[in-house]
Amino acid sequence: MKIYPIKPYLRSDLWGGERLFAYGKSSEQTRAAGRISESWELSFTKGGEATLADGTPLPEAFTKEDFGKRAAHFPFFPVLTKFIDAKQNLSVQVHPSDAYALENEGQFGKCEMWYILAADEGAGLYLGFERETNAKEVKAAAQDGTVESLLHFQPVRAGEVYFIPPGTVHAIGAGVMLFEIQQNSTLTYRLYDYKRRDKDGNERPLHLEKGLRVANFSPYKAQDFSGADPSIIGTCEYFETRKYKVEFTNPVVFSIKDSFISLSCTKGEGEICGEKIKAGESVFIPATEESITLTGDMEILAVSV
Repeated sequence: MKIYPIKPYLRSDLWGGERLFAYGKSSEQTRAAGRISESWELSFTKGGEATLADGTPLPEAFTKEDFGKRAAHFPFFPVLTKFIDAKQNLSVQVHPSDAYALENEGQFGKCEMWYILAADEGAGLYLGFERETNAKEVKAAAQDGTVESLLHFQPVRAGEVYFIPPGTVHAIGAGVMLFEIQQNSTLTYRLYDYKRRDKDGNERPLHLEKGLRVANFSPYKAQDFSGADPSIIGTCEYFETRKYKVEFTNPVVFSIKDSFISLSCTKGEGEICGEKIKAGESVFIPATEESITLTGDMEILAVSV
């Protein structure tokens, strides 16, 4: 079995923080900015490709056969994973469904899930609306800067999981660091962005009319993924995420057939089939019939299809 360490693609958006530097993340751009907003780990996304240690972009390093039979029907690599550190609130946004996006944008929509890594006291997420509302009310609130008053604010703590279906109006709040697993799409409609300006003094564009056409105006409903496999913490057509708690006295052995596997260490350190890994690092394993053994003292998120 071949295990490929991933060198992520780093971003330094205005709302990012400094916590990902402690995970060993760093680039000339992020050092100059003094912040890292996102670390794209399992990224085959054009313009934001992660690489192997030798600098080979992931799309050039692997073939569809490496992705496994479960991914064979996708016209693109199906999933993107990220570490995200929000020192400031992210924009209030919404993602369309595949059906809407394909008809109106010529690309796929986005579903995603968040695994909370750390949160300042009182920090949280904006998830859906506090009560039933409508496009007219939300539009007025977005325009006058009061849209947060309509949203449901969910305080969070490390270890919690939140699944974000298409149509859910949402935002990551200041003080939250998380791991995101998402459908491999960059299609986002921003409804509100606090009138922030970039280094050139420009506000980021909003997509209010488009966003209101795809938004679900109901309160957020959490999804329950508990089932026969207790390791599974989230699943949809595009990805399946498992969480493993590894202890020195309790190695973890598992296999995932007919799919690639990406493993990200979110806490501690250990080994994957003898290969070392520590918090903040990710690896890619092409589809294999072999079992994977995790040893050490660490927390691992395993993403597949």
